[in-house]
Amino acid sequence: MAIHVVMEPPVKAGQNASENAVFVRDGFYFFGFIAPILWLLWHRLWLAAIVTLAATLALAAVIEAAGLASLPATLLPLLISLYVGLEGGALRLAKLRRAGWRQWGVIEADSTADAETRYLFADGQVEDRPVSAVAVSSAAPRREPSGAALGLLQYPGRN
Repeated sequence: MAIHVVMEPPVKAGQNASENAVFVRDGFYFFGFIAPILWLLWHRLWLAAIVTLAATLALAAVIEAAGLASLPATLLPLLISLYVGLEGGALRLAKLRRAGWRQWGVIEADSTADAETRYLFADGQVEDRPVSAVAVSSAAPRREPSGAALGLLQYPGRN
């Protein structure tokens, strides 16, 4: 089963946030590995696509200038593709958070369609439950992660 992070857009008057929720699968994005720039552009990650293109061109220029035509040197640009394949979901989540979206929760499901069904069912169940008292903790609240996600180590709620 795959893990899907559910992101809800900022609430506007007369709109239901659950109708426009986005499901971001946690895992490896194969197309992000094969064609990282196209994948980033498809998901409207403009800045990440520009940085990826610049890093790929700079790496190619360094390899060419240094005369490193060996196989290991030509495989170095694959590291950029591997990064996008592994961290594509985190890049999408960071973009949504910067745009004001909030994380509703995490759903474990076989497919995105199953995750949507579980989300809509859970969202409907929340409205039917009576409101209970909330226990207030005297501990200081955790700070939200700030800034852009560079990946590999920056996950919400974890150190």
